Amino acid sequence: MNLKYIKTSKKTRADAYTPFRLLILRILSYTDTMELSNIVVVLCNPNESKNIGSVCRAMVNTGLSRLRIVGTRADYKADVIQKLAVHSYHIWEQAEFYEDLSQAVNDCVFAAGTTRRRGQKRKNYSFLPEEFAQKVFSVPSNKVRAAVVFGNERTGLTDAELYMCNIAVTIPSNPASGSLNLSHAVQIIAYELYRRALPAASSYNPVALERLRHTVSVLADNLQRIGFFSLTGRTEMERFWLSVFSRAGLSEEEAGYIEKIFVKTAALALKDKSDIGI
Repeated sequence: MNLKYIKTSKKTRADAYTPFRLLILRILSYTDTMELSNIVVVLCNPNESKNIGSVCRAMVNTGLSRLRIVGTRADYKADVIQKLAVHSYHIWEQAEFYEDLSQAVNDCVFAAGTTRRRGQKRKNYSFLPEEFAQKVFSVPSNKVRAAVVFGNERTGLTDAELYMCNIAVTIPSNPASGSLNLSHAVQIIAYELYRRALPAASSYNPVALERLRHTVSVLADNLQRIGFFSLTGRTEMERFWLSVFSRAGLSEEEAGYIEKIFVKTAALALKDKSDIGI
């Protein structure tokens, strides 16, 4: 938005626009987004201590560190959790416990309930894991929290628990066997969140068609130098390589390297011929 086009011809009008201008400037100045440290994994009354240990490991693998459990610490076996958590046992040691789900998610802007079931009481729409990750990291602040809520291993989230969440997330799976292990479900969603948090990978720009034609010409010229086209037509060969290189989307470095290979190959072939007196 170009703020210079906001009308300020009269002093009173300029004063009236000031709050709006400040709001727009604040929005445009946002540079911070959600951080992994502010994403919470919430387990609702998990049954198995071993699953909690595996969840801890999945969290550490993907940069998550905040675990909340609806239940009581005394209900679970620390030695079993440690065995499965391996080097992520500190996640369990630092876990927070709550009496009910509403308390566990009250401070979060998103509470995403995971579910594979649809129904009148189970949200009208659910996000895929990658869509949820995109939504979380579209929040223009690094000072708020988001929660991903997982139900009991046997029953999943109840209707009442899902109602306490403001959005739903579904992991696509085989309808014939759609129930995922708790830690596997955590791993899938945590991976998408971690992937979204990573800095953009360095990319390259594929060379333009004109540049590709030059590469193809270099290849054809060097093949012609060694007499290759006495067997095969040059035009057909050029069309073939242009089609292949176009689909590959060569970078400048790749195009140049391929050219060097053919130039050197032709030079070596001509040198061999010279050595044997051809």
